[in-house]
Amino acid sequence: MKKFDINEDPHRRYNPLINEWVLVSPHRSKRPWQGQNETVSSHSLPEYDPTCYLCPGNVRANGEVNPAYENAFVFENDFAALKQEEIAFEENKNETFFKAQPERGISRVVCFSPKHNLTLPEMSVDAIENIIHTWQKEYIALGNVDYINHVQIFENKGSVMGCSNPHPHGQIWAQSSLPTEVEKTQNNLKVYYDKHKSNLLQDYLQEELKLNERIVIENDHFVALVPFWAIWPYETMIISKRHLTKITDFTEDEVSDFALTLKQLTIKYDNLFETSFPYSSGIHQSPTDGELHPEWQFHMHFYPPLLRSATVKKFMVGYEMMGESQRDITPEKSASVLKEQNDVHYKNSL
Repeated sequence: MKKFDINEDPHRRYNPLINEWVLVSPHRSKRPWQGQNETVSSHSLPEYDPTCYLCPGNVRANGEVNPAYENAFVFENDFAALKQEEIAFEENKNETFFKAQPERGISRVVCFSPKHNLTLPEMSVDAIENIIHTWQKEYIALGNVDYINHVQIFENKGSVMGCSNPHPHGQIWAQSSLPTEVEKTQNNLKVYYDKHKSNLLQDYLQEELKLNERIVIENDHFVALVPFWAIWPYETMIISKRHLTKITDFTEDEVSDFALTLKQLTIKYDNLFETSFPYSSGIHQSPTDGELHPEWQFHMHFYPPLLRSATVKKFMVGYEMMGESQRDITPEKSASVLKEQNDVHYKNSL
């Protein structure tokens, strides 16, 4: 019987954060690609676009005029996915198949920069620090609303991720319920904490640092790594070294190191295929329900879809939709590829 080789043989890996498995098929990375190729935009963006509804001084879709902002700028989403109005509702506890309940919340847009043609890897560390301070203020302000129990900070970058405007921006959705992915994480973090009297992600990070097989970036306060259970080809996670449950726990040194980590990681992404690398990213931190959550550890996920080049992406279809998540390149290989990327953005090294 052949001896198992984790780098060559199909196998499943367990994700303790959400109690799910991922199928890894490393041998499939050798197959030729004859599928869809994404279109890569070759034109450069202007620093200011008079037709962009996020640029300073421009009129948005609802008729409001953006101020002449110079740093991060936040406004209520003109087409919010959540509404703030309280709705009368009486739950039918006998309902089995047609359960529904109203969801109350607040949706905001965070413009990262007044410059239309910048993305995180091209911004200064100071500018990224300003974004982090803005996230902190929003987490406090939204979390203090009496009906808000969760604040989700995220960014969709690139048209392939459904982003309709190239202006550098992210979003914040704050709501009364824990969203499904967060609730799964909450439950598993709590089970681990109750059993081991320690924090799952802190314990996991210590093991990753010992092995040093999937570490991409490390500084005094943060580590960026490819999780052992990663689904997306070049998926990464940033974890704080110190036990922090939320972004407002940061010291100023931690704000600076987090900003530097964000810049370095996104530069490596761009350098990988010499393109503005698309991704969805999001911060996971403790709920804002007024309770203490020692089981939580601040972390940030990056889910980029590109697989083989700037034009070939990973599709979550077929088996992934009917069975479970699957990946072809091992997390160890993708971590190695990302780690070796230059820390200088490719546009500045030409």
